[in-house]
Amino acid sequence: MEKQKYYITTAIAYTSGKPHIGNTYEIVLADAIARYKRSRGYDVFFQTGTDEHGQKIELKAQEANVTPKAFVDGVAGEIRAIWDLMNTSYDKFIRTTDDYHERQVQKIFKKLYEQGDIYKSSYEGLYCTPCESFWTESQLLDGKCPDCGREVKPAKEEAYFFKMSKYADRLIEHINTHPEFIQPVSRKNEMMNNFLLPGLQDLCVSRTSFKWGIPVDFDDKHVVYVWLDALTNYITGIGYDCGGESTEQFKKEWPADLHLIGKDIIRFHTIYWPIFLMALDLPLPKQVFGHPWLLQGDGKMSKSKGNVLYADELVEFFGVDAVRYFVLHEMPFDNDGVITWELMVERMNSDLANTLGNLVNRTISMINKYFGGTVTDKGAADAVDADLKAVVEGTPGAVDAKMNDLRVADAMTEIFSLFKRCNKYIDETMPWALAKEEGKKDRLETVLYNLQESIRAGAGLLAPFMPDTAEKILSQIGDGKVAEKPEILFQRLDIEEVMRKVEELHPLVEETAEGSAPAGGVPGAGEAQTIDIEPKAEITFEDFGAMQFQVGEVISCEAVPKSKKLLCSQVRVGSQVRQIVSGIRKNYSPEEMVGKKVMVLVNLKPARLAGVLSEGMILCAKDAEGNLAIVSPEKEMPAGAEIS
Repeated sequence: MEKQKYYITTAIAYTSGKPHIGNTYEIVLADAIARYKRSRGYDVFFQTGTDEHGQKIELKAQEANVTPKAFVDGVAGEIRAIWDLMNTSYDKFIRTTDDYHERQVQKIFKKLYEQGDIYKSSYEGLYCTPCESFWTESQLLDGKCPDCGREVKPAKEEAYFFKMSKYADRLIEHINTHPEFIQPVSRKNEMMNNFLLPGLQDLCVSRTSFKWGIPVDFDDKHVVYVWLDALTNYITGIGYDCGGESTEQFKKEWPADLHLIGKDIIRFHTIYWPIFLMALDLPLPKQVFGHPWLLQGDGKMSKSKGNVLYADELVEFFGVDAVRYFVLHEMPFDNDGVITWELMVERMNSDLANTLGNLVNRTISMINKYFGGTVTDKGAADAVDADLKAVVEGTPGAVDAKMNDLRVADAMTEIFSLFKRCNKYIDETMPWALAKEEGKKDRLETVLYNLQESIRAGAGLLAPFMPDTAEKILSQIGDGKVAEKPEILFQRLDIEEVMRKVEELHPLVEETAEGSAPAGGVPGAGEAQTIDIEPKAEITFEDFGAMQFQVGEVISCEAVPKSKKLLCSQVRVGSQVRQIVSGIRKNYSPEEMVGKKVMVLVNLKPARLAGVLSEGMILCAKDAEGNLAIVSPEKEMPAGAEIS
């Protein structure tokens, strides 16, 4: 029977510099999925690579006094070395400077131009060089790029444009009829509500202000827009030819089963890319998953903030599989994860050295001590055995269900629950006590046999996530006789010693709580309690009238990972849903907020708090100790009701 194909891709890494651990998380996540699918019998093709054109790279090369090609050759080599260091099993590493890719991009651009999807005009707007994107004044946040928060500069140039609106209705219909297409659902709602439904503008798809790009072959003062260039790697890498000479591999692999990307580039992959494919008359990928970010303890990793962690540095301290475990296990499905040195050490000691490593070591040692390295099932069962066996037998199905939903962290939790159940089984059966009773030898051997088989089953499930560790466990646990001396899988670490070494490498950035609590205009009132506050300047009725207050209903809420103070709420105000960040975490849990009716200042200018966009303010009362209370309507009022 022919295997079912599974084509998985990562976003290709931008060659502006060495990737930090947040960038590296994506390739490890994709590798875990690819390895798991292979273990389930799929014929997997796993593609990754590097994105190597654009103005930012041209400028970086100038600063380094090398050619752009020499610059990207160096960075691409460094990226591939890190991917290899992390033991990722990609099948293809594509570079957008590869000759075959560049030729196909030129052919694609020409085809789209000749069929009328691309036209020539000129563009004037505000340009962000790092994002290589034009913006209008209304799209900026605090006068800066809405994607990266950096400065933008006025720019005008002749350009080619793609008629995005021509395909917008077809894309909306596809998204509505294929609920699995964009995951998680929150990303789908963002794309629909913020981009597609308000109407798409035509997209600038060429540049003339720099040269480091793929030339438009029929108008060579233009280079192809970096996103049209980069996105097409998913088809050129498997042999697509828009002239009708595509390879058998392309016919087999396309459409992709999964594009795995960061949430910050979801728009390019769920709007631009599907529309390009529609114009090429190609099927759309089956699923695009916009994974969350892995944040340092004090926020998003940034070289300017000095809080960047690199995979090779972490591997030196913890080893490859420990780093793989951490980034996979600590990343929630649709919320940002947090990485710190302290948390890495805690997980190393508790989960890896204790729960897993100690379990394997104890079991092998007892089998050697009591039975010379070999045990069989003597059938001396007890009631406690049934529960262990139920966990072992049920874990593969639980893992499969989680992996089918791309809930990789939850799948790993299921596997480690199996190992924890094994440890509990040791405590329940007390093999060392059984060994002291002459009539309990068969029971002791049965217990150790059950442990051996349970660990073997767990190691098999662990292989896609921690391949080297799984191989070591399976070789030690044996297919019959165990290893004479168990190898220590993970060494416990001393946190103070680790932090001393870290400080030698680079100064630590102290964690700070970002953001401020919203001020309430209502004084706190309790039993015989009053508060006087500093009066502000008088305002006119017109001043008050300029502020728009409405009732909002909190429909979901989560903690902002990099702040001790902030909660991020999705608030329904009329027919719209607004994201509002509030400094109320000390007084309210996310669960308490859901369902509350709140007073919202709606027309407050959007701002970013701790890196998260906030589109309004939830009003609170505050007492003398700084405790907050949400201001809510006294009677039931609909979300959107005006407050005046």
